[in-house]
Amino acid sequence: MAVLALAAAIPAQGATVAGTVTQLSGAATASRPDGVVRQLALKSEVASGEVLTTARDSYAMVKFIDDSEVVLKPVTTLAIDHFVFEHGKPADDSAGLRLLRGGMRSVTGLLGKRNKEKFTLHTPSATIGIRGTTFFLEYLTGGTDGAAASPLDPGLHVYVSEGGISLTNQAGFFQYDPGQYGYIRDDKTKPAKMFANPGMRFDLPPAFGASGLPEAKP
Repeated sequence: MAVLALAAAIPAQGATVAGTVTQLSGAATASRPDGVVRQLALKSEVASGEVLTTARDSYAMVKFIDDSEVVLKPVTTLAIDHFVFEHGKPADDSAGLRLLRGGMRSVTGLLGKRNKEKFTLHTPSATIGIRGTTFFLEYLTGGTDGAAASPLDPGLHVYVSEGGISLTNQAGFFQYDPGQYGYIRDDKTKPAKMFANPGMRFDLPPAFGASGLPEAKP
């Protein structure tokens, strides 16, 4: 059984620090590989191997060690499989994340700009590659996991604000450019491409600034 650390404990001893919580509204946790689940707070460090989860009505912003940034929506689970970056060692760059449920905004940092092929973001529907990018993801499981009701169908929804992303699954390789939306039902399905918001939302608390996601038209 997982042990809940009520204090904003540091990552497990010897863990590789991947980033820091720079904004937090509500509650979020980090699940360590040793089974400890710790409450996150402002300035908490997060590490490779941890799984981050936001509670209902909660948001978290994490700045990674390469100055990339993710913002997690309520009821979102993001696994940090590994994150390795040193300014003087580009050959060692490596980052792998997994969005298991919920929504996020991602802004590319130094690793993705100098070694974009070394960054991967996996979802159950597709693997995301980046091209100097700001993008939004929403993965809906279709289950009753406490998330607010959404007009979107289960599966992966994407929006590219800047740069570009690629999506790869068993159906092939697909690219998205700024201003484009996409929907991928599962890992065997080709994505749909759209130029109008199908219902994605990313309403942030004021301290987080503007989200950058255009509102869906009625």
